[in-house]
Amino acid sequence: MDNQAFQDQYPDDYAHCFGCGRNNEHGLQLKSYWDGAESVCRHTPKLYYTGGFPGFLYGGMIASLLDCHGAGTAAAAKAQESGEPLSRFVTASLKVDYLKPTPTGIELEIRGKAVEIKGRKVTVDLWLMAGETITAKGLAIMVQMPASK
Repeated sequence: MDNQAFQDQYPDDYAHCFGCGRNNEHGLQLKSYWDGAESVCRHTPKLYYTGGFPGFLYGGMIASLLDCHGAGTAAAAKAQESGEPLSRFVTASLKVDYLKPTPTGIELEIRGKAVEIKGRKVTVDLWLMAGETITAKGLAIMVQMPASK
């Protein structure tokens, strides 16, 4: 794979996700890349994505960041394994452990690693960091979408 973001390789029909769709002008437009055997995405959440306490990110946004980065990681890992073009993956299961409050207004780093590829299913370990602190961990099971709708 080249230095193009995973999400920028999605077919146009599958690029409208709020979190990672390049064709959603109101979305976050997350971008994920390879960093060795891990994937990485960087995102600075706006202050208005606050949770119950000002200055900290709400849990749904944390789950969204892990979810979209996990789907991109699954797609890239499957493409790398198969040698085929990157295809779209959707979430079958997402487990999130919230370890510490995650601040808003600073760049966060979301990382992932495909730990199992089995047919159309990819399992991805995920973690979110604020600076050097891991604030959330996730485990996502992603499933490859069919080639046609």
